[in-house]
Order: sequence, then C-alpha cells, then structure tokens
Amino acid sequence: MSRIIHRSLTHTYPRAVAGDGPYLIDSTGRRYIDASSGAAVSCLGHSDREVIAAIKAQLDALPYAHSSFFTTAPAEALAEDLVAHAPQGLEHVYFCCGGSEAVEAAIKFARQYAVESGQAGRDILIARRQSYHGSTLGALSAGGRESNRRGFEPLLAPVLHVSPCYDYRERGNDETEEGYARRLAAEFEAAVEHAGPQRVFAFIAETVSGATLGATTPPPDYFRLIRDICDRHGILLILDEVMCGMGRTGTLWACEQEGVVPDIACIAKGLGAGYQPVGATLCSGRVIDAVRSGSGAFAHSHTYIGHAAACAGALAVQQAIRDRDLLAQVRARGAYFNQALRQRFAAHPHVGNIRGRGLFWGVELVADRATREPFDPALKLHAKLKAAAMAEGMLCYPMGGAADGRCGDHVLLAPPFIVSEAQIDEIVDRLERALDAVISSN
Repeated sequence: MSRIIHRSLTHTYPRAVAGDGPYLIDSTGRRYIDASSGAAVSCLGHSDREVIAAIKAQLDALPYAHSSFFTTAPAEALAEDLVAHAPQGLEHVYFCCGGSEAVEAAIKFARQYAVESGQAGRDILIARRQSYHGSTLGALSAGGRESNRRGFEPLLAPVLHVSPCYDYRERGNDETEEGYARRLAAEFEAAVEHAGPQRVFAFIAETVSGATLGATTPPPDYFRLIRDICDRHGILLILDEVMCGMGRTGTLWACEQEGVVPDIACIAKGLGAGYQPVGATLCSGRVIDAVRSGSGAFAHSHTYIGHAAACAGALAVQQAIRDRDLLAQVRARGAYFNQALRQRFAAHPHVGNIRGRGLFWGVELVADRATREPFDPALKLHAKLKAAAMAEGMLCYPMGGAADGRCGDHVLLAPPFIVSEAQIDEIVDRLERALDAVISSN
C-alpha cells in the first residue's frame, strides 16, 4: 500500500517514469497521449530539454534563497518578462507555487487595497457559480463548485455568487449573445446594489472557465460590461487565468480576446508548464501604490515565493513559447482540433455541446440531445470515461456537476502546444472509442 495520501484513497495509480513530448510513459512501458496536459499544465509536453537545462543551470548556481533576505536574478528577470508581455497596466508580480496560492494572494491584495485606500468598509467579494478558483480556504470560498465546497461551508468566508457564462444551458432560446451578456451584467450590478456598492471590494471570474464548466467562453462584450460596472462602483476586477492563460486560448492572456485589463490577474499552470511548481499574481500600479504608500508591505507570504529554480524554469518556458511561435501554433492546431471534434461528435447522440478556444476545449455529454437532459449522476459517467480513456492510452480531464453542481458530465481537452495534427486525430479517435465503450456499458 502506498504511503502517499493520493487524490483517491481507493484507487491504485500507475507509476509515471518518463515523458516523450505529448506522451507519458508508465513503469510497464505503456505510453499515454496527454490530451489534457494534466490539468492544462504541460503546455510544452513532458521532455523539453531547453527548459530542463535552464532549471539545471540555476540549481548549479543557486537553488533557493529566502525572499525575506534576498531577491534573485531569475525572479527579477521573470517578473520583468511577465510585465513586458502582460496587458498594459499590470505592472507588478507576486510569485507563489500554484494557482490556489495565486488566487488567495489576489483576494488578499484586493482587500488590502481597500483598507490602504481608506475604504475598509469594502468587505464583500462577488464571484460566480460553477467556478473553480482553488482549494485553499479563501479560493474555495470564491469558487462555486458545490462538490468541493460541501462539508467545508462552516469554514468558508461569505462570498456572493452570480451566474456564470454558460451559453449552452443558461442562454434563452430567443436570446441573442449580446442580450445574454447584458442580462448577466445586469445581474452582477443588481448583486452589487443589493450588497451595497460601497461594500464590494472585488469581483473574481475565470476569463474562460476551467474544469468545472469545461472551457465555456463569455459572450461578446460581457467582460467589457463587467469592467464598466466595476469602474463605476470602485470595485477591483480579478481575472483568474490559472488554467486558460499563458497561451492556452491562442493569445498569451485570455483577456486580450475580451478587450479588458483586470486590476489583478492570476496565472500558474502554463506559466511553468509543470517543470517546477510556480504561479503568480499580477497587480496594477494603483493597487501596489496604495499598499506602498500605506503600510508599505503586503500582509501575506509563503516560504517558497520567488523560488529561483522555479522562476528560471518558468522564464525558459515563456521564452520557448515566443521563440518557437507557439501561440500561432495554438491557434492553428486549435482550429484543426475544433474541426476534428465537430466532424466526429457534432451529431453524436450523447454529445450536447462542443465549446472552447485555442487548445482548450470542452465536450458536454447528455443522455438526450433534444432535451439536453444530463446523465444520472449516480452513473458517474465522467469517472468511467476517464478510466476508459486511460485504457485506450489517453489522458483527459472529465468532470461531473456542470449542469447544476450535481448533474452534468463533460470532458476537458487541452493538449500541449506542441501537439501535431496527427496526434490530434489520435486524441479524437481514442476519445470516440472510450466514449462509445462507456455509453454502451450504461
């Protein structure tokens, strides 16, 4: 029996021993094509020698120095690089070890900004249902995935939740995309008015939804409307791009496609591509200016912030994305993936919706296409699909509860940026076989 407290205490996991581009290899020599980059992490695949060399070089020079005593060259260089390629206005970087930490820091930055700018009465955060922002208590409070929150409610901070962008199930049949965006924005502003405009300090949202809703995209102008409401009421906008950012949707920042700039942004997964644990929270100048001129310090820290080897690896990842023109490849391969998914599954009797951008796609499964009725959650179809896909030699990211927190199965697909068209065909073939196997057995 393993001494590790694995994600499931009743499951036996194969042992990964090697990587080869978009493939992982287990201890028996079996190869798995990674159709989800883990959890949209491994954007450069599993064997990038340039990134590995950069980390080794930094380990030879200096593995770690505590940030209460020193800064380091790779941390400074990565911060400069991120700001240089961030939406204009995001000017400062706080490093951490992953997405949950990045969100936790973002919420605390926003609250401290309110306090430092003489608005201590702003004590309410607004987020969205069916969102996922992390598993630490602050991030879990913001998140709207019911299955994650269940049992921890007494420990969670009070957060107001409004509707997500979920076109497939929540846009009216006679409602335009523009009308849907206006309705969602009106709901958000009504929540602000109900809470008291002088009490809300921030609104947090995933620019493109992650695992909970499976790559749902916002309707046109949604975030511009949200940005306007936030500005009129003095509310900070936090965008969580932990999963959808760093090139995953075809631009380095997903918010570039929405025409908005947040006050605070969270990144992780694709930042370091899995080669080291790393995440970051980027803040606007006005947020940091308020803290600098107030208490002079952010009231938050972790032991491994700005880890030298992690920052060196992340910088090499970001340089590789630029030097190899991988954003253009994401867009081209994304278009091919979109077409391949639709050709294979658009008429499938148990595929209700295909959605996404770049190399970030969700396929929602239904018991009945005409009525959009989900499968009975007791079937645990998403878990069976994951197992069936692994049996086919493919890794994907299925999830349950999309429709209402309890019902609704989908699979998230987010292959590495280096994936070829032939490998995309391989993914689609294996997904079809796995899906058909699961459906036929139920």
